[in-house]
Amino acid sequence: MDRLLEYAARHPLLVGGTVVLALALAAYEFSRSRSGGQAVGPPEAVRLLNQGALLVDVRSQAEFDSGHILDARHVPQDQVAQAAETLKRFKDKVVIMCCESGTRSSAAARVLQAQGFTNVVNLRGGVQAWRAENLPLVKEGGGKSRRDGTRA
Repeated sequence: MDRLLEYAARHPLLVGGTVVLALALAAYEFSRSRSGGQAVGPPEAVRLLNQGALLVDVRSQAEFDSGHILDARHVPQDQVAQAAETLKRFKDKVVIMCCESGTRSSAAARVLQAQGFTNVVNLRGGVQAWRAENLPLVKEGGGKSRRDGTRA
């Protein structure tokens, strides 16, 4: 510790420059982590959906089939970059990204933003938060979907 303090005393410009660079890097990483768009909770997502927003579910096929939000478009996370071309007509509309917990969809939101989508938001807490609010999910199966989450 004494040697570190001695070094700092002898080289204040180097130490100061290192501190400034570390702070700049931390600020950059913080802003980059927040660039996945704003996050909205389930009630706000319902309001946006009622106003014509597009909901993109990036979970796996099995997760999607086990229960998804009505009218959600399924695009697995690893296919978001390729699907941006088919979603391009929504570039200037609100696009809500969702997954099970909100983590994967945040990364997917950043991918769409990098491809020019201007209003991408993430469903905070994902489908788990949607369930916690007792909002309806649709399950696929038997050729018929029902809003209450039961199979026909």
